[in-house]
Amino acid sequence: MRVLVISDIHANYTALKAVINDAGQVDETWCLGDLVGYGPDPNAVVEQVRDFPHLTCIMGNHDMAALGRMALESFNADARRSLMWTEKVLTADNMDFLRSVPQATKVRGEVTMAHGSPRDPLWEYVLNTLTARLNFDHFDTPFCFIGHSHIQSLFKLSEGNDRVTLESTKVNRPITLMPRTLVNPGSVGQPRDRDPRAGYAIYDTETRQWEARRVEYHVSEVQKRLREAGLPEKHAARLSEGW
Repeated sequence: MRVLVISDIHANYTALKAVINDAGQVDETWCLGDLVGYGPDPNAVVEQVRDFPHLTCIMGNHDMAALGRMALESFNADARRSLMWTEKVLTADNMDFLRSVPQATKVRGEVTMAHGSPRDPLWEYVLNTLTARLNFDHFDTPFCFIGHSHIQSLFKLSEGNDRVTLESTKVNRPITLMPRTLVNPGSVGQPRDRDPRAGYAIYDTETRQWEARRVEYHVSEVQKRLREAGLPEKHAARLSEGW
């Protein structure tokens, strides 16, 4: 089964469409959360995700905050401003969809899915081997797919010596995942690894093959809509350089 793995779309519809076009035909879509926040297209993004056939979706921290279920004081000033705007413009149907997705981890076959991490699904960033090692104790499947950091990454646990290594994932070079692995597809709508292209992955459930991908999109179009909506300039500027 060929699966499109996406995360952290952050209301960037132009980037999401580029990913869909680049990915081609897939059997399922797994979305690791944060459909909204930061970007100018929350309704278009949620509606697109809702329309995916054979969708599995979990909640991100920005999704929860937009629903009024998380204190906005938990976010920085620019993120709060974006979330307040998002809460005002989201339609009732799209709010209902966000309410329907689980905020805890989700298991599909050999994969545990979490937005932040398996031990803290909404908030924890897995950015280093120490944090990754602590999280291997919180899922039992061979693999765990996470988002939240906006960085394509792969952490591998060697059960022989109980050590975790951070390994590179090269774009368009498929690799076979070996148990136990914790892997991040990157961010569709707001990459933070100095590569402004939209990030995602293709996963084959039968061969365990993981392919990290990047695709260019019209960043200037999104920046224009951000500015027209009166959203923070920082959220427009960072899209150009992926930070």
